[in-house]
Order: sequence, then C-alpha cells, then structure tokens
Amino acid sequence: MNKYDISGIQVRDQGLSSYINLTSYLNLHTGGRFANYLSGKRNINTIERLLNKLMRTEKWTGKKYSAYRVLRDAFEIINTKTKQNPVQILVTAIENSAPREEVTRLKYGGIAVPKSVDVSPSRRLDEALRNICIGATKASFKHKIHIEECLANEILMASRNDGNSHAISKKEEIERIAASAR
Repeated sequence: MNKYDISGIQVRDQGLSSYINLTSYLNLHTGGRFANYLSGKRNINTIERLLNKLMRTEKWTGKKYSAYRVLRDAFEIINTKTKQNPVQILVTAIENSAPREEVTRLKYGGIAVPKSVDVSPSRRLDEALRNICIGATKASFKHKIHIEECLANEILMASRNDGNSHAISKKEEIERIAASAR
C-alpha cells in the first residue's frame, strides 16, 4: 500500500490526530505486536485496523489477504473517481463518521437511567472504522455490487458527510439519542 503519499495527509480533528496512525509499512500485518501495551492500538496503522474490521463477518474471517485486495481495489476506485489521495479521503471519512457523544446507563437504586457522555478518541476511531466496514458489507450482501465498490462508495459518502452513508447515519442516530438523554 505504499502507492499513495502519506506525507501530506492532514487530520483536522484534534482529538483524533494522535490516534490516526499512518506510518508507512510494506506489510500491513503486525500480528498483535502491540496487544500487551496500554493504548497499543494507537501504534497500529489505521489502514491495518480497517483491514481487521473488514474481517469481522463470517465470509471474511481470517482472510486478511482477501481483505487487503478489497481495500486496494477500493482505493483504486476512489482514486479514479476523485483524482485525490484515497488515504486523505479515508481520514476525512473517519473524522466525519466518528461520534462525539453516546449514551451509557447509570443505575440509581434499582432504576437504570440513560446518561449522555463524551466519547474517548480511541473509541471514536473504533466506532467510525467499524461502521464504515459494516456499511460496506451490508451494501454488498445479496446484491450484485462487489464489496470493493461498496467500500469505496461508503468511504466516499462518509467523506462527503452524506446522510445515505451507513456510518454517518449511525453517528447521527447515536448523537440524537445522546442529545435526548442530556
């Protein structure tokens, strides 16, 4: 994946800037090298984390090279459609689809009360990546559209802050529920 230049990538969201890791590797397979470190996920390349999120369904479990091929083809589609760096578009999509508030349940006596809380930057990044991948797999399930095109469309819609994107709609739903629980 060293095809695209990552030196000019800008992260506008200050909270996510230290968690989006775009160090260049020839091989996007750390093999859990940072699993025993506190906040070790921030040392893993964000593109590799996206690959790992793609492998969540039954069809893709453990097939990292297939997920790598899907992501490579999706980046090619993004590059041909927009003539921009697909890594920058991915970073913009992550910034747009990362929720800022969510709801937790507090127990007072025997009553559970929903309470709005701020989301940590690490969880924001995890939620954004997960929702992008879930949206791509849902769009390609039982349809004739290949997952490469669905992933590229999901990333493009999330980067444009389009409401038809699964990641953006989930973010808006989470923040709407959190606003009602304030």
